[in-house]
Amino acid sequence: MSNPPMSDTGGQVIDITGEVCPMTFVRTKLRLERMRPGEVLSVRLRGEEPLRNVPRAAREEGHIILGIVPEGDDHIVTIRRS
Repeated sequence: MSNPPMSDTGGQVIDITGEVCPMTFVRTKLRLERMRPGEVLSVRLRGEEPLRNVPRAAREEGHIILGIVPEGDDHIVTIRRS
């Protein structure tokens, strides 16, 4: 089994730019469930709907949004698992 990609800050990274809602949060949620509390996940996403829904759904699950940074056509949402 291979290790998931790591971000510059040492957290895990997931790229969901090719996904559409509701799969954007489904993929994010599945990754968060495999992580330990306190670990950080950077989510690369594209589009207004995922940008609204992924952070909102993560908060509703009890996770902490550490930041949302635009990067070209994408955004990087950084989430700390609760």
